[in-house]
Amino acid sequence: MSIQAKIVRTQSPRAPPARSCYARIDPSIRIRRAIYANDVLLVKRILKSHPHLLHNPDVSHTGLSNSNLHLSASLGHLSICQFLVEAGHEQTGPALNENHETALMLAARAGHIEVVHYLCQADPSWILRRDVHGRDAMMEASRGGHDTVVQILLTYVPGGPGQAVRRADHEGNTALHFASSNGHLLVLRTLLAAGADADYENIWRWTPVAYSASVQAEVYLKGLIAQTKTQAPVRKTKSNMSKEAMKGPQTGGVSGLRLVQEEDDTDDWVSRNIP
Repeated sequence: MSIQAKIVRTQSPRAPPARSCYARIDPSIRIRRAIYANDVLLVKRILKSHPHLLHNPDVSHTGLSNSNLHLSASLGHLSICQFLVEAGHEQTGPALNENHETALMLAARAGHIEVVHYLCQADPSWILRRDVHGRDAMMEASRGGHDTVVQILLTYVPGGPGQAVRRADHEGNTALHFASSNGHLLVLRTLLAAGADADYENIWRWTPVAYSASVQAEVYLKGLIAQTKTQAPVRKTKSNMSKEAMKGPQTGGVSGLRLVQEEDDTDDWVSRNIP
């Protein structure tokens, strides 16, 4: 009987409590899981206990050293992004991953409108940051076909939209090249309206039209380019006419008074000196 009792006890050992399994999870992993779950309260609690995990770069093989803000921005979790920025995540400058990408680039690539809007308001200079390929958030949004994101970036970009849409990466591709190669028609219209150069050639001397994703996209882009070139002289003519209309009467009136004064002076001189 005692031998049988021993066998029974060895065959049914006591299982460890479930709580001990979860207690062994590293806090850096727990906070990333909380970000995936969009649990901002749990993120706050973990950072309160472990403030050194504010950035928490992902050192895994496929993590690219993405910080907490990179992860939350790529997932479109606005409340967590707001908390991290207010906690000082970007206090010393925008966090960069191994590809030198900012959180704004990842949000623009994924088309998360609210996150892009918030990050642009937080610091508009992040829009002009480039990655290792020379691309910025505008190019990422254009490549993904996120027209609303492109419009937000054009609204907040320092220096105005005209310069932003003419920037090129290390291969000479502009935002218009990326939009054309992926067939994003709405983005093409937005970029051309902002002043994009449709004749700009990359290092292989290819224009955005040459990268058209389909015949229909090529026809549409050529029509937009022709329409833009037709409207440009009309706008210049109207602006010149309006300027002349504003300046003309004032200048003419002043010069007319001068001419009348000069003629009067001449007549007086003649009448006084010629008998």
